[in-house]
Amino acid sequence: MDPVSRDLDRETGPPWPEREATADLQTQMGDMQIAGGEDMLLDDYDVVDEKHDVAEITPEGSTDEPTEPLADDCAYAFDRGERELTGAPDAGMRERVLPKLPDLEPEFETTYTWHIENYRGLTRKERGPKFECGGHPWRILLFPFGNNVEYASLYLEQAHEDEDKPKEGWYSCVQFTLVMWNKNDPSIYSCHTANHRFNAEESDWGFTRFSELRKMFAAQWDGAGRPMVEHDAVNVTAYVRIYKDPTGVLWHSFENYNSKKETGMVGLKNQGATCYLNSLLQSLYFTNAFRKAIYRIPTEHETEKKNSAWALQRLFYLLQTSEDAVSTQELTHSFGWETRHIFEQQDVQELSRILMDRMEVRMKGTDAENALNKMFVGKTKTYISCINVEYESSKIEDFWDIQLNVSGNRNLDDSFRDYVQVETMDGENKYFAEGYGLQDARKGVIFESFPQVLHLQLKRFEYDINRDAMMKVNDRYEFPEVFDATPYLSEGADRSEPYLYQLHGVLVHSGDLTAGHYYAFLKPAIDGHFYKFDDDKVIRATLKEALEENFGGDYVNAVNGAGFRNPYTRTLSTKRSMSAYMLVYVRKSREKDILVDVTEDDTPTHLGKREVANALKLLTVNIARQLDEERVALEKRRKEREEQHLYLHIHIVTDDNFKAHQGFDLTSWEIESNAPSSPQMYRVLKNSTVGDFTRTVAESLQVPPEQARLWAMVNRQNKTTRPDQPLPDLNMTIAEAYSRFSTRDKPFRLWVETATTVEDGQALWPNVNPSPSLAAPILIFLKHFNPDDQTLKGVGHIYMRKTSKVADMIPAIQQLMGWSPSRESVSLSSPPSSGLPSPPYSTPSSGMCLYEEIKHSMIEPMKPKATLQQAEIQDGDIVCFQRALSEKEASAIASTGRYTDAREFYDYLMNRIMVRFSPKLAPEPEGNVFDLALSRKMSYDQFSAKVGEYLKVDPTHLRFSTVLASTGKPKAPIRRGQASTLAQMLMPALGTYANANQRPDQLFYEVLEMSISELETKRNMRVTWLPEGVMKEEPMDILAPKNGVVQDLIPLIQKKVNLAEEDASTLRLFETHQCRIGKELDPKTAVVSIPDYAVLYAELIPEEERAASDEDRAMYAFHFDKEPAKTHGVPFKFVIKPGELFKDTRERLSKRTGIKGKQFDKLKFAITQRSAYSRPTYLNDEDELYALASRADDQLGLDHVNRTRLFPGKGDSIFIR
Repeated sequence: MDPVSRDLDRETGPPWPEREATADLQTQMGDMQIAGGEDMLLDDYDVVDEKHDVAEITPEGSTDEPTEPLADDCAYAFDRGERELTGAPDAGMRERVLPKLPDLEPEFETTYTWHIENYRGLTRKERGPKFECGGHPWRILLFPFGNNVEYASLYLEQAHEDEDKPKEGWYSCVQFTLVMWNKNDPSIYSCHTANHRFNAEESDWGFTRFSELRKMFAAQWDGAGRPMVEHDAVNVTAYVRIYKDPTGVLWHSFENYNSKKETGMVGLKNQGATCYLNSLLQSLYFTNAFRKAIYRIPTEHETEKKNSAWALQRLFYLLQTSEDAVSTQELTHSFGWETRHIFEQQDVQELSRILMDRMEVRMKGTDAENALNKMFVGKTKTYISCINVEYESSKIEDFWDIQLNVSGNRNLDDSFRDYVQVETMDGENKYFAEGYGLQDARKGVIFESFPQVLHLQLKRFEYDINRDAMMKVNDRYEFPEVFDATPYLSEGADRSEPYLYQLHGVLVHSGDLTAGHYYAFLKPAIDGHFYKFDDDKVIRATLKEALEENFGGDYVNAVNGAGFRNPYTRTLSTKRSMSAYMLVYVRKSREKDILVDVTEDDTPTHLGKREVANALKLLTVNIARQLDEERVALEKRRKEREEQHLYLHIHIVTDDNFKAHQGFDLTSWEIESNAPSSPQMYRVLKNSTVGDFTRTVAESLQVPPEQARLWAMVNRQNKTTRPDQPLPDLNMTIAEAYSRFSTRDKPFRLWVETATTVEDGQALWPNVNPSPSLAAPILIFLKHFNPDDQTLKGVGHIYMRKTSKVADMIPAIQQLMGWSPSRESVSLSSPPSSGLPSPPYSTPSSGMCLYEEIKHSMIEPMKPKATLQQAEIQDGDIVCFQRALSEKEASAIASTGRYTDAREFYDYLMNRIMVRFSPKLAPEPEGNVFDLALSRKMSYDQFSAKVGEYLKVDPTHLRFSTVLASTGKPKAPIRRGQASTLAQMLMPALGTYANANQRPDQLFYEVLEMSISELETKRNMRVTWLPEGVMKEEPMDILAPKNGVVQDLIPLIQKKVNLAEEDASTLRLFETHQCRIGKELDPKTAVVSIPDYAVLYAELIPEEERAASDEDRAMYAFHFDKEPAKTHGVPFKFVIKPGELFKDTRERLSKRTGIKGKQFDKLKFAITQRSAYSRPTYLNDEDELYALASRADDQLGLDHVNRTRLFPGKGDSIFIR
């Protein structure tokens, strides 16, 4: 029993003040429903399967004060079957037990009472008289002695009978209270309240544990001096209020909800954590002009999954035409996303920008070029304007969206005023105006124009300096339905059209930084409603739901500061966790252009109507055809699933499969279906006969049905699958054959035999008898191992008597192979030496070697003089034969890395693994990624030889690296000298470091300029080249001689970065530790003396440093974040000059580092010592760095935020965090 029900049903109810507080809480919570209904709700009266959803409940109670409303303050009373007017309406009791819900409009309400007499004589289930509310009949349903509980059970039920059923889709949103009260003392009562959406499927709702029977019949009810049920009578009153449903989903359970049927629109499926992507895509889709522009990208002949334009077109077309939610897998695949990216929340703004960039690239050179710029791009002017002289420096830039501060601002206008706020530059911060010197100035940003579609990014996530972490800002932040952007335009901006914007979309985040959910409220039509797009559901929403409920801030209905539980973080908070993070406004004067209907006849302004219509029609036809084909295939699969119980899947192995197969058994059951050796799969009706199926198989083999015979295949204990016996009765059903000749829950596998001997059109089959008769022929399959071609394939089957000797198979083999008797000796020869046990006999060298394939790991030579019965040969066994090789032949074959013995080749097959080899250095030409079949037992040199043979390069120049499974990037190179097999290299022992997160079927390769042996004399050194100050880094790997010096690295770096000879002379290397310069490397420094953990940088000595005077000094500089111990970035060496003020030094620092503009203005500079715990001394513009930095260990510190810490692992691809 849930806590709510337990409190409501306890024996002693709370006094009225507590009940009032509870009722107030219910009123404040509105239409929220309290969970835990297995104790309160009835699903089916006969089956007694209680519902799992619970109605909202108010506590039971009675009143001790005569001033309180009484239970008989109602308008009508009903006896059993009789309607009787008892008094005038009074709203006092109704207001207490059925308070109106905020934000909802009542449509109908009524109050009815049912007098119940002879309570103990009632049946198990009683229904009260019908009454009407909202034009529909209702009644009270009573289980007087409980619905399988020790409580009276009461429900409200819609009372439509079979003859007057409501129309399809009928529902009614009802708030109701059921009150049980003493007929003689109306101050004694018990009540419960619920909200429910009544419909044909859920026609009743109420309370399984309404009132405890023991209490109802007790001598006193809560000390009132009399019982609830007095003289075997009690009254039940129903207060019923029906509300209007503004969205169509009020109190909806969303079971079997159909977005397309209810709204005409469909949602997008969530792949794992792609709700943020879904909300953005829906917003772009309903920006109809954007959808039109995407459709105009020419992709008729492109169907590659990496084509994001084609994938986006398909997605948009599916959203237009599909009946169900649409998958975004094709689109995310076109982004290059792997499974792990689907489960990562990423930055919506950056994702939107990258998506726009990709579409812009695809639109260049087409009629859709610049379409996105016209829709989404506005202009800002960054300016510095002098106050006392006529001088202004300004720069106009494009913007696609605007990032607005939420923290510290109450609404959208506050944020825009904050954005265009003017900063006065005076005092020590005067601006240097060319020609005027230092001047007081105003610095700021103003808008020159706003786009037709205005994307506003609200900065809900900010760095909290106190917590040293990113945090979500849940402050209240209001935004209007209509926004006027005019006040934020420059004086010279074009105002020919008003800059009034209509709210089109609100993208919402619910939760916090660590866990949450994204959804969107969008207004697809100009005069339409807002709809909530929550992944696969589309629901109509109210204006309040789209705006006010996403302002954030404190909950209005929070009681005593308790707060509400966040559904994603499971924590309590008084602030709303759901808040808008992106707003989409459409310029009112351009709404008809942006939200225009997308049809085939739409014509862009710069193309003829017919040409555009034809192009759009061609695109639509292509996409529609593809989707129709997919729908047909989907419908076919659905029908197959529905009829699956009527069919059986049968796998058929033919002689052609056996002859094409290279491996164990007759075939492999796990290969691709289009492979020549793949068994044929048939879907057969279970009630069809074996004869019918035989005719079907014979027809596919193009042989007469009389010449085909089916054999049942069995799974032997040695894990092989072989033919066992023919199916004896053609009139037997397939279901019966499966039951008799196959293992339950295993696939039904058959081998089809085609007759080799035919007389008068009839096949002459050997008399295969499963009895132990020695005269019965045995079915034997033959395989041939060819040492020259390194192939092992089936050649056919023969029948032999059990009394026949092994040597008697030779003539049959010769006949199958088309060999003359002179080709091979009838006697068997001993196989060549291979390290495997030799057979205990010796025969002429021109013979054959025969082996029995017992199982995968057991290939045994056969004795020629033994009978087949002595060799334990039975139906379905496989015999492998090969030509006996002379020692010279065997030596020649072995020298090329090939196998000379069938047993060796079988061992290779058992250990065979397909390994994918990819070039380690990208980009590489196509075709350099390849797969090779190798043996797990191969050594480094053996598989290197195979790769070298494929690539036509010297195998001694190949180096291999294992692959990191999570990223697909290289791990450490494999050492050639290690004594391990390929299997051990790919799959190291469990528990070892090398085993962690490694691909077992892939290697990277490098073609080196030197052999591996020579490489072992080199040391790989990671050096970072700095071409432009400290802002750009280019890591490179240098192979330096282990016994060399730093001077030997110079020409290697010169070659890597294409330096001229004169520049190479000014190249220097320095060693850093913890982002500080440790020392500059002397050219004579030995390579082996440089520690592995050191970070090396290479740069050209700056001209300023080369031209420094004798008085100038150099000092080391580094970057830190608030504390000198928190270092980051690339350190550098800087020249300081005597007598130079720091404001001039700053300009040289900007040039030296390559940091400019606003980014440089945010830097703070300090003098600090090498010690990590030294306190920084911050510098002002009037300070002289040369004079202050007098100690030998003084260093210059640049204090600014470490962006790499805030955004770890951020790359330049479409993967964004």
